[in-house]
Amino acid sequence: MSHQLSWTDTHCHLNDDALGPMLADVLHRAKASHVDRIVCVAVDAETSRNSLNLLPPKISGTTPHVFFSAGIHPNYAHQEMPGDWESILQLLDDERIVALGETGLDQYWDDCTFDIQKANFARHFVASRDSGLPVIIHSRDCDEVMMQTLQDEYSEGELRGIMHSFTGSLEMAKACIDMGLYISFSGIVSYKKNGMLREVASKLPMDRILIETDAPYLSPEPVRATRPNEPALVVHTASTVAHARGMRLEDLADATTENALRIFQRMR
Repeated sequence: MSHQLSWTDTHCHLNDDALGPMLADVLHRAKASHVDRIVCVAVDAETSRNSLNLLPPKISGTTPHVFFSAGIHPNYAHQEMPGDWESILQLLDDERIVALGETGLDQYWDDCTFDIQKANFARHFVASRDSGLPVIIHSRDCDEVMMQTLQDEYSEGELRGIMHSFTGSLEMAKACIDMGLYISFSGIVSYKKNGMLREVASKLPMDRILIETDAPYLSPEPVRATRPNEPALVVHTASTVAHARGMRLEDLADATTENALRIFQRMR
């Protein structure tokens, strides 16, 4: 009997304008590609609220189970309006919300000052400790500051969260895991120049690895020219990780889905 694959795309933006107009088709293609669970990630108060009403009321046929996050991305933290954070906290009792974020730190873009980013990041960890929900962590061009920030948070207790679209070193990944975090790989791991990242993926403990698309961004090889990216294409990222680890694709599907169900406990 053949093994039935079951994938979980742990990070995508179904609420993005690039995917919204064709959402029903996107979800059908995902299901046809054995993607059974999707986490639709928010970037601000508006997407945190509106995503819960995102799914068309009537979609013919079967589609993946879609779950949601609530939070404020570092590049949007300066746009916060009064009451936004309070509205996000109110959403956390909704069982469809499985995580906080995405949040974190970003020194590539300079739209938002670093002080505002840090304050925004910190309160997501407070909310995580209060709610038990994991934090989806964005980190770009700030590895040293990110690790110091995470160490400071770790002093308050083990962290629950995911290093989204990880691109750091093996040392950084292991330090994150030691603090309680999971490591999620996007299509970036499949790009030809990123052999070192594939080596990282090959050496981490299997029980801390997740896969994602970050759709509509970061289309994986060999379909990197495809725009927009979408959850159905997560299998290409998975194939890269499985090959790097010398694993059967079926075993990677089982392991990464088990990991997703462990960190996103409301998925169960």
